[in-house]
Amino acid sequence: MAKTVPVEQAVGMILPHDVTEIRQGEFKGRAFKKGHIIRSEDVDHLKRLGKEHIYVLELTADDIHENEAALVMAEALAGTGITFPTDVVEGKVNLHAAHAGLFQVNTEVLQAFNLLGEVMCATLHTNTLVNQGELVAGTRLIPLMSKRQVVEKAVGIAKAAGGVLSVLPLRSARAGLVITGNEVFHGRIKDAFEPVLRKKLDAIGSEVAAVRFAPDDVEKIAAAIRECLAEGADLIVTSGGMSVDPDDVTRLGIARAGATDIVYGTPVLPGAMFLSATIGTVPVLGLPACGMFHKITVFDLVLPRVLAGQQITRETIAAMGHGGLCRNCAQCHYPICPFGK
Repeated sequence: MAKTVPVEQAVGMILPHDVTEIRQGEFKGRAFKKGHIIRSEDVDHLKRLGKEHIYVLELTADDIHENEAALVMAEALAGTGITFPTDVVEGKVNLHAAHAGLFQVNTEVLQAFNLLGEVMCATLHTNTLVNQGELVAGTRLIPLMSKRQVVEKAVGIAKAAGGVLSVLPLRSARAGLVITGNEVFHGRIKDAFEPVLRKKLDAIGSEVAAVRFAPDDVEKIAAAIRECLAEGADLIVTSGGMSVDPDDVTRLGIARAGATDIVYGTPVLPGAMFLSATIGTVPVLGLPACGMFHKITVFDLVLPRVLAGQQITRETIAAMGHGGLCRNCAQCHYPICPFGK
């Protein structure tokens, strides 16, 4: 149970929770730490923070304090690649990425957890690229104290799923680039795809192992893909030749090279004519011409998931329609934006 006393009468008492101070535009943080013994000189400060009364806690065996609750919930929520401190600040525990990679959230379990009402966990979007040490989630008990059974139920929901949050490491790929199109192959225009793809792969920790140019010819595109594989490429990225024109035969060349699990077309803009497939265990990504014009496309959404070892299926692609419309902002702030979320 929680009783209250006027702050003037609380001198000598122990604070049962952190007290937060907010100064607009200057500071937000802990002004007084849980366990602080209230002094007479603290009274005016506490009043400036809007504290006219102080709680006196009388916890029973059936009750749980916010600090204990936050720690046990963080432990239950954290899966592989998630770390958190044991110091509870303002009743909250922040969870961080233990290493760089692709952040994952079991969204159905997270919703069941949050439906309990007195507990909460807020996260980044699932499939967000994160750096080591980055804040990915926060959890706390909403009231100062609650019945222990509520927290035990929340912990049980998270533990039954093996944790709700995780970070998948990305492998470093050796990419084979196959640049298609008569206009580039015959030197009529300068290729603009290779530097774009090199930059994107380098930014995600991968490298280009081989580059081949091929005309709009099914057999020659297939041969170029096989050459990249022979040189040790463990990721194939093709560019161009993915639309509906009669000369656009890149996807046929990909199939001729032995690709299976082909998924052509996405509910994402830009990137509707994107292709995903595999040749043996090697992922193949077919990038349409939009990848040369737009800074961010469906390729940027799919590539990290491939490098994290996820299988790209028709169901995977179909789910990307929600949030799959780029707003084409004058100044791109991706990934701090709704695209792909």
